[in-house]
Amino acid sequence: MEYNLAMAFRLTPHERGFYPLFTRAAENIARAADDLAALVAAPPAERAELAKRVKDAESAGDDVTHEIMIKLNKTFVTPFDREDIYRLTSSLDDVIDAMEEAADRIVLYRLEELPAGMKVQTDVLQRAAAATADAMPRLATMGKLQEYWVHVNSLEDEGDTAYRNLLEELFCPPHDVDATGVLTILKLKEVIDSLEEAADAFETVANTVESIAVKES
Repeated sequence: MEYNLAMAFRLTPHERGFYPLFTRAAENIARAADDLAALVAAPPAERAELAKRVKDAESAGDDVTHEIMIKLNKTFVTPFDREDIYRLTSSLDDVIDAMEEAADRIVLYRLEELPAGMKVQTDVLQRAAAATADAMPRLATMGKLQEYWVHVNSLEDEGDTAYRNLLEELFCPPHDVDATGVLTILKLKEVIDSLEEAADAFETVANTVESIAVKES
C-alpha cells in the first residue's frame, strides 16, 4: 500500500496558536496607526508623547514577532506553508517599523507644520490597519478574505497617489526656498517615504494572505 505523506500532513492536527499571534500583531498595528495619525494632526508640543506610544507599540510588535518565530521553529505541522508564515510575520513587522520610523523622525527633526498630504497618508494607514486587524482572525477559517486583500490593494493605490502629490508639493514649491527650507524639505521627504513604506508593507501583508488563501482553497 502506497503511503501518501502529503495526505498524512493534511490529516494531522496542526498548531493553531499562530492565529491569535497574527491577530495580536495586527491589533497592535491598528493602535499604533491611530497614535501616528494623532501625532501628525497634533501641535509640535504634543508629538513626543504620541511618538513614545508608537515606539512602545513597535516594541510590543517585536515581542509578537519573536513569539511567532519561536513557535515556527518548534512546530512540526504548521497551519500553512512555513515560508508564508515567515513572510506574513515579516511584513507585519515591516509595517510597524516604518510607522515608528516616521513618528520618530517627525519628533527628532523638530518639524513644525506638516503638509496636509501627510494626513492623507496616515488616514490610508489607519484604514489598512483596521482592515488587517479585522482580517487576521479569519485566517483560521479562510472566510471572506478576498474583500480584504482587494480593499488593501485599493488603499495602497490611494497611498501612492498621496505620496506622488506630496513629492510634487515638496520639490516644486511656489516660491524659492533658502538653505534651511531645502533641509526641511529633505526631512519631510524622509517622513513621507517611511509612511509610503508602511503602506507598501500593508500591501505585502494582503498579498501574502491572498497567496495563503489560494494555496489552502
